[in-house]
Amino acid sequence: MKILMVLTSHDELGDTGRKTGFWLEEFAAPYYAFLEAGADITVASPKGGQPPLDPKSDEPDFQTDDTRRFHLDADAQAVLASTIRLATVSQADYDAVFYPGGHGPLWDLAEDKSSIALIEDTYYAGKPVALVCHAPGVLRHVKAADGTPLVKGRNVTGFKNSEEDAVGLTNVVPFLVEDMLKQNDGLYSSGDDWASYAVQDGALITGQNPASSVEAARLLLTMLKLGKAA
Repeated sequence: MKILMVLTSHDELGDTGRKTGFWLEEFAAPYYAFLEAGADITVASPKGGQPPLDPKSDEPDFQTDDTRRFHLDADAQAVLASTIRLATVSQADYDAVFYPGGHGPLWDLAEDKSSIALIEDTYYAGKPVALVCHAPGVLRHVKAADGTPLVKGRNVTGFKNSEEDAVGLTNVVPFLVEDMLKQNDGLYSSGDDWASYAVQDGALITGQNPASSVEAARLLLTMLKLGKAA
C-alpha cells in the first residue's frame, strides 16, 4: 500500500508580511495513521525539499498527541525534510493521494499544473484522493473526464467561511474554499465549526478542518482495504 502525501511550498500569507505553509496536525495525524496501517509513504511538494510549516500550527494551543509525537520522531522529520518534487510524480506509482491543508495550498497547489494532473489522473484511475481543510481548494481547476469541474454534483466539504472569518483571513486568502466549491457546483456540506467532519463521494474524500484529518485518513484507508472507490 503506497500513499503519496502532497504539501505546499508556499510560505507567504498574502501581503500581511506573515508566514504560512502547511498545518502540522493535518500532516502528522494522517502520516501516523498511514504508518500504523503499514503504508509506504512518500511526501512531495512543488519545490521539493523541506516544505514550510505554518508557524501558528506549531504554537502550544494547537499541539496534539500526533504533533508531539512528530517532534520526537527523527525519522518523520527526515521524511518531511526531503520531499520529492511534485513534477516528478506519477499516479501509477501510488495507491492513493492525500493533501494536508494549511493556507499555503491556496496560493501554489491550487494553480499547480502538476498537482491538477496528479489529481485528475489518480481519480480517473479509480484511486482515492483525500484533501483536508484548505486543501480541497486545490480542486479549484481540476476537471472531470467530461471537462466539467471534478466537484460538480459531488458531495464535498472544506474549510468553512465562518472558520476563515474566525481566524481573520477572509480578506487575505486568494479565495474562500467553501465559496469555490459551491461556485464549481459541488454539493457542499459542513459540520460545526472546528469539529471533525469528513465526506466521501466515490474516490473523492474531503475533510472540513484540522480536526477532520484523522477521519479523512481513515476513510482513505478503509477504501484501500476494500479495494474500490464506491
